[in-house]
Amino acid sequence: MRAPVQEFRVNRDFGRFVLPFVALLVMFFLVTMLLGGIFTTTAIGGVLVGLAATAVLVLVLKVKYDRMVAGTVVRFSPSGVELEDALGFRVSLAWPDITRVGRVETRMASPRKVGRPGGMRVRAGATEALGLIGWGERVVPRRVPGWMRARLAEAPVDPRTGRPQVAIPLGELDPAWQEGEMGAWVARHRPDLLPVSA
Repeated sequence: MRAPVQEFRVNRDFGRFVLPFVALLVMFFLVTMLLGGIFTTTAIGGVLVGLAATAVLVLVLKVKYDRMVAGTVVRFSPSGVELEDALGFRVSLAWPDITRVGRVETRMASPRKVGRPGGMRVRAGATEALGLIGWGERVVPRRVPGWMRARLAEAPVDPRTGRPQVAIPLGELDPAWQEGEMGAWVARHRPDLLPVSA
């Protein structure tokens, strides 16, 4: 008989997803507004061009968000926890290898600042959520940006097993995961990890 597996999907709104991109969206609006004002020779034309261009960019982010929500799943089983996303990342943690519950940073864009040197420079922020951290397995898709590959290579490695430190940001799926069914799984298999305050 196969061991029971319970799947969980993203349970957060688009506003929380887009929050780290607000500074970039503001900068994009300002630049496109200025360019629009130059080409239309009116201030109102510039504002309309800036709003339209920014709306298109927000729509692109919404499409990416919908794809991420549809393709991201966390599976709980008697052997451990696994996260799989739409990009092809897969992270697995066996129950005994989870070292703690803590803050997990998720970065969707390069941490480099964009903009003109000496002028306004912004970058997309990262989101933080409470999740599981430990020594596990990680599968990375072949096509990932260089900054992300370098960041993953900096992760600590367990000297005994050679496995990297990985994290599963359960709070990205559900900010109140500790009070729900995911929390019940953790309490059942690793009661020593809970409770943890956000």
